Amino acid sequence: MSSSAAIPTSTSVVESAVIRAPLSHVWHHIKLHDFANFWTALKKSEFVKGVSNETDVVKWTFKDGTTVEVKQEEHSTINHYITYSVITAQPELTYSSVLSTVRCYAVTSGDLEGSTFVEWTGNFSSDADAAVIQDAKFKRRDALADLAKAAAKV
Repeated sequence: MSSSAAIPTSTSVVESAVIRAPLSHVWHHIKLHDFANFWTALKKSEFVKGVSNETDVVKWTFKDGTTVEVKQEEHSTINHYITYSVITAQPELTYSSVLSTVRCYAVTSGDLEGSTFVEWTGNFSSDADAAVIQDAKFKRRDALADLAKAAAKV
């Protein structure tokens, strides 16, 4: 085996956190166009104009200059989750696709009753390498920490 062979890796990432704020305070932030209101890596998030009335597409501009357009695939205010895919990126992504979901659950008993459990997953195409998965892991961890700070202020 040559030293330039790709390192086998999982193509999914799951990060989670218990946020010490009620579900309503956390869920309030989980709208694609509002992610810049809590995620400090983002400079801005804005709706993309000219897209179908049935489709929400939001452009995220990161502070490092990277931009991605994300398309809302599913949204449930009953089950408290949002699923989105990346449809364009500048610079271009090194992989074909990713489908992500942010899901919130009320913690209803125990020491953390009244808190919210948040899970943020990403399922990448098979051409995503270990560096992509690691980057996604740490971005989600940072974003969940930012979400916890924002939800505590509500």
